[in-house]
Order: sequence, then C-alpha cells, then structure tokens
Amino acid sequence: MQRRDLLARGGMVLGGAMLAAGGVESAQAAPQAPFGKLISAASYGAVGDGIADDTVALQAGLDAAYAGDNGGLLLIPPGRYRITATLRIAPKQNVTRQSGILGIGARLISSITDGSDILEIASHSTFRFLLIQGLDIHGSGKDGHGIRLACPGNKNFLYNFCLRDLVVQGCGKNGCQLIGNVFEGQITNCYFRNNHGHGASFHHDPGGKGILSAVRVIGGVFGENGIHGAAMLDGCYDVSYHGSYFLLNKRFGLVAENGCTLLSSCGFENNHEGADDFSRGDAGIWLQGFATLVGCTAYSMFKQTHLLRAILTGRLVMVGCSGSGDAKAAGAGLAVLRGDPRSTATVVGCSGNLRSEGGFEAIEIGNGGDGGGLKVGGDWQSRTLAQLGEYRLWVDRQGRLRIKKGRPQHDDDGSPVGVG
Repeated sequence: MQRRDLLARGGMVLGGAMLAAGGVESAQAAPQAPFGKLISAASYGAVGDGIADDTVALQAGLDAAYAGDNGGLLLIPPGRYRITATLRIAPKQNVTRQSGILGIGARLISSITDGSDILEIASHSTFRFLLIQGLDIHGSGKDGHGIRLACPGNKNFLYNFCLRDLVVQGCGKNGCQLIGNVFEGQITNCYFRNNHGHGASFHHDPGGKGILSAVRVIGGVFGENGIHGAAMLDGCYDVSYHGSYFLLNKRFGLVAENGCTLLSSCGFENNHEGADDFSRGDAGIWLQGFATLVGCTAYSMFKQTHLLRAILTGRLVMVGCSGSGDAKAAGAGLAVLRGDPRSTATVVGCSGNLRSEGGFEAIEIGNGGDGGGLKVGGDWQSRTLAQLGEYRLWVDRQGRLRIKKGRPQHDDDGSPVGVG
C-alpha cells in the first residue's frame, strides 16, 4: 500500500470518527488550541545568560506548546541558553497547524557529554507544518546530532516541515539527521559546519518501511565537517539541492549512495581535507545510481580532484557544469564515470576533463576542452553510436566510417561511407 493511500485512509478514519461523535456540531464544540499560539520560553524560567542550565525551562516551554489538541510556537528570545540534556518535540496527537520553535538570535550551547542529541523531533502521529527557525546550535563535540527529525515505520507521518536560517556546528555526530517517513519538506538557508560526523544526513527507515522523499535543500552551506558535507544513505535518493555550497569537508562534499534527484547551481570547493595529498583525494560528489546536475561547479587548490565520481545504474544528465583547479590541484577536472549496461550519461555544455572507465561512454555535446561539438562512441560495440533514423554510424579498425541499418554485428558490418 502506498503512502498516499494510507493518507487517504487516515482521512476516512478521522471523518468516520467525527460522524460517530455526533457530526460537525460535535467536532466544532471540541476545545481547540488557539490558532498560531505563541508562548515565550522566558515565561517558563529560561534565562539565556549562557551560565544557567536552561534545559528544564526550555523543555517545559516545548511541552506547553504541544499540549492540547494541536501544537503552538515556542519563542526563544535572543540569548545564550545552556542545555545539559536532549530537548524533545514528540506529540502523540495529530498536529496539522504550524508549530515549532522561533529562535532568531537564540543560541543553544550544548553541555551534553553522553552522546545524546541536542534537539530531537519524533513523530508518532500525523505531524505537519513543523517550523524550526533561527536557532544557532553549538555542540559540545561529545553530544550526538544537532537536530534529528525521525518518523519510524510507515503508519505515522512527518511532512510539510521547514528548517530555516539555522546554524548547527561543533556537534559530536551529524549537524542534522532526517530519517524515516519524513517528506515534502525544506531545509532553507542553513549552515552546517565543523560537525564531527556529516553536516547533514538523509535516510529511509533502516527497517525498510518509512520512506524519506521530496526534501528540498535551498541555499545553505555544508562545510568543514568530519566526514561528508551531506550524505544520502539507506536507499534515500529523493533529495534535491539548489544553490548550496559544499567545502572543506574531510571527505566528499556530497555522497548519494542510491542516486540524487537534482542538483542545481551548487558549488563544491576543496573537499577531501582528510586526504594526504591531491593524488589521494577524490571528487566533490560521490554518486551511485542516477542524477541530474545543472550549473554545478567544482574548484580546488588542494585535494579535490573532480566535480563528480559516479558509478551509474541509471541516467546521468549534466548541463552547464564545470570542474577546475589551481596550484596543487591544477589537474582537477569535471567527472570520472563508470556504468553498467542499463546506464547512460549525457553531458551538455560542460567544461573540464571527463574520463570514462571500464568501457563506459558518455554522449558529450558542446563541451569544452578538446573542441566541443558532438562526441559519441566510435567503436561498433559502443552503446552510444551515432544514429540517423534506423541507421548506425561507426569507425572501423582501418579508420573508415561505416553505416548500417540496425545495430552492427561486427566491425566490418554494413557499408563504408563514401566508397563506391
């Protein structure tokens, strides 16, 4: 059963419950939390001086925001708030109004040392319109993830969320982790820096039930993290990145183990800081599966070798991308590609060295480097032979252009072109 079907069934169940309770009049008579309820953490004793332990006060504010039939917004005034245990948002009731945390000018300073996460959002219901805005989270380096959004299994939902204008740095694990049935959300203008794990990671439920999908990363920076800038793991692929920047991470800027829906106008600079030198470095992106890249760039002066290293099982499209380097990385290029028989790669209007391995061939159109134009496979066995209608063209071992209707069966199949 698909998630949309489950959502539809959930709506029928809710509708049936309302009718059983006496129809619309009974539903309207039920007490409701005020729409847009806004409460202040200061009302619950939060001090924000960077010295006092504000954990209890902040958790009390969150509990109050999510008390009743729907969630509200907790305002954390500007200040420095020391916390010593995980802050949790975990509503058991359905939440279908905007709720969450407004913390512009508020810094959470973690004193957690047991590997626990700093801020954890867990869905055990239908949880929509979560907003976390403006927080500046400083990890202790001995805590866990800075922010964790989790929805295990496939019976609950966490979607239509927005994380925006956040700074998350110095955490013991990832700056941010999203895992499970988490979908249709945005991460906008967020900065994940100097975390010991990944800047951010995205996962399907490891049990194979909850599906992370339709997550859009807009702007933001993934920099100087201890492993990758961002990592798409456990089968996750439907995350797209727009105008984001990945730099100075210990390993890859982005890892996509199962493909990536779209990257547009993203930059990758000087990743692989953990490598010994350029010869032991690697690309800004490591990809397995499929992807579309539009207007993405890679630049290196140290150890990043290419924009992309890919092992393809599906389709790769690159348009207007570039890969280059200076100084110790003067040999940096565009991409290194391998692929299985199901895969294709079309590279249009790009610049930088493109290298194929294992007999794989890409179709190149108008690329820089060796003159541009159209480049396709020239061997009779190539999967990217030039095709005119039903006819294939190739160059035989003697350097003659040959043509045949249908695919050639051997090198001297068909007829030489221009020979009477």
